[in-house]
Amino acid sequence: MRIILFLACLLGALGYAAWRGGGPERAMSAIALAMVGTDGLLHRFVSVEFAAIDMGHLAIDLFGASSTVLLALCAYRFWPMFAAVLHLLPLLAHSTRLLDVTLHPAAYLTMQVAPSWLVPPLLVVATWQHQRRLRRSGNDRSWHVLWPRWNPTMRTR
Repeated sequence: MRIILFLACLLGALGYAAWRGGGPERAMSAIALAMVGTDGLLHRFVSVEFAAIDMGHLAIDLFGASSTVLLALCAYRFWPMFAAVLHLLPLLAHSTRLLDVTLHPAAYLTMQVAPSWLVPPLLVVATWQHQRRLRRSGNDRSWHVLWPRWNPTMRTR
């Protein structure tokens, strides 16, 4: 039942972000959708055990962490830093499992899953804030524009 509740909350948040969000909100929506889809495929074809390090979920969590860190670096928003931290926390679970083989499987599972419950409300609030900024000023910059500053061959007039 908790999985259905989580998926309902997540899909609602992803839909809202895809419909009303800016670039970063839509990117986070795509990242989360890719992670959920890959997780579904993993559970369909591989029996998951939490008694040893879970390589399938480790790969998914590495994708999520690297994607959200990249999003946090490129987005002209503050909330992607929180999303990146939420996606880095499951990597601590995998590291803990790797270092301590006596870790109880339920603790390993909880360490992997618990941070993901904060992603839907974060995305809803981020999308709502984006809409609020649009109503207030008519514009809401989505991305940092760093390329002209980094490219030494680009001429500025």
